[in-house]
Amino acid sequence: MVAWLHNTASGTFAVKFNGSTFDLYGEPKHFLVDQGHSSNGAAGTAIVLIGFGGILTLWLRSRPNILGAKLTSFFYGAWLVILVLGLMLTIGSLGYVFSVTNAHKGQTIDVNVASTTGNHKYALDSWTPQNWFPAMLKLDLADDSQRNDIVKHLRIMRGWQYNLIPLFLIQLTTTVLAGLEFLERRKMRPTAGDYGSVERSSGEQKFAAPPSA
Repeated sequence: MVAWLHNTASGTFAVKFNGSTFDLYGEPKHFLVDQGHSSNGAAGTAIVLIGFGGILTLWLRSRPNILGAKLTSFFYGAWLVILVLGLMLTIGSLGYVFSVTNAHKGQTIDVNVASTTGNHKYALDSWTPQNWFPAMLKLDLADDSQRNDIVKHLRIMRGWQYNLIPLFLIQLTTTVLAGLEFLERRKMRPTAGDYGSVERSSGEQKFAAPPSA
């Protein structure tokens, strides 16, 4: 979608109006795309750092002899921190994307103004990709292939927006399970007192007198 916005959509689309045709730029002058970057950042963090990073971290934890216990423990602790920060990023992105998109919901393109823009981009209002392209589809586009192209990429835009919902649920579940597992392992970890008890017990067994016949 990003490649399409910077290439095809940055060009013009032919629109029929009042018996003639005019060219309308595929991007308005005031185009809001930060929410798209936020969504991409949340998804990238979840897939690369939390997903692939988690697989590597848990694999190393099951084989502590590869890096050593201390270094393996450090990587595991860092992954838990990233897990929490990634969840916060997804929550923020989820709220940001939907709030910005809904704030511009229902906007329409004034075709009278659009037909007189000439070599300039449409300047009325601010738009998100999910709002601008449905408005373009309401115009009488002269080229059916361009209309079909917009429909296909609009489906992708809505996809990355609504994918934030299952992404949030999966990350929330993963974070809760990882936190519970961390607390359980911490409870099972022997303390210094436990080590002392084991050593004393071993010493008593070592120097105990053999039983009489």
